[in-house]
Amino acid sequence: MTQISRRGVIGAGVAAATLTAGAAAPAWGGGAGGGARVVPLPRAHAHNDYEHDRPLHDALAHGFTSVEADIWLVDGQLLVAHDEVDLDPRRTLEALYLDPLAARVIANRGRVYRGYDLPLQLLIDLKNTGEETYRALARRLRRYGALFSSAAGGRVRTRAVTAVISGERSARAPMERERVRYAFYDGRLDDLAAAAPAPASFIPLISSNWNATFTWQGVGPFPAAQRELLHRIVGTAHGRGQRVRFWATPDQPGAAREALWRELVAAGVDHLNTDDLAGLEAFLRGAGETA
Repeated sequence: MTQISRRGVIGAGVAAATLTAGAAAPAWGGGAGGGARVVPLPRAHAHNDYEHDRPLHDALAHGFTSVEADIWLVDGQLLVAHDEVDLDPRRTLEALYLDPLAARVIANRGRVYRGYDLPLQLLIDLKNTGEETYRALARRLRRYGALFSSAAGGRVRTRAVTAVISGERSARAPMERERVRYAFYDGRLDDLAAAAPAPASFIPLISSNWNATFTWQGVGPFPAAQRELLHRIVGTAHGRGQRVRFWATPDQPGAAREALWRELVAAGVDHLNTDDLAGLEAFLRGAGETA
């Protein structure tokens, strides 16, 4: 993984104030209070991460390697919230994610988790004006270019954080036209069935609503035909170098959720979606699913 320097990030446009020694995040997953070193969990995805008490930091404290931020373009600012009514001008993408990540990666010598060459996936869900919102986002990602994985001419350069764009689908066209991208596109199951599928250098992730394809909710046996379909979806994606994520899976603690999670792991699904950080961490560590 490419090393990142203080000078490199500042030169990419990050505000110097966020990169002072006092602002740098510690090497562990938690905040300024300290704690034990965290071993990252490759399958752990924090759905609606920004709704936790400490966006980003809580997920990292639990070892998550993928976090989701919904953004709205409002008066030139990228604000983080699920619903428009919850928008707060203080909760910008920079304040909640970009600046803390830049500081942390500097503190950890080029990595999100010190000692682990495992990029953090920042899944950015565009909530409004997809193309316009993406253009504003792309300008910001370029300023933090030393932080983010990039693609040019079909070749990918992996860095500490990989941004993947989801949500409003009209972002795809301007992304496809970029000569150098600092973000990647979140595909759908239709992309697996396309006559000329886009390469993993553009679509590294295939995401889908679990309930749009499967009826099983973790109660009783997993129907054989549905298990076969799940394995076929994952196998096709993996054969193309793509990862798989399902959203809207059961997320209430209990036997049904754990049964479904076990089937997802057995099938090789790459990201398990949850709002329950502690619950998924306990499940994955209990199953030996660590980096």
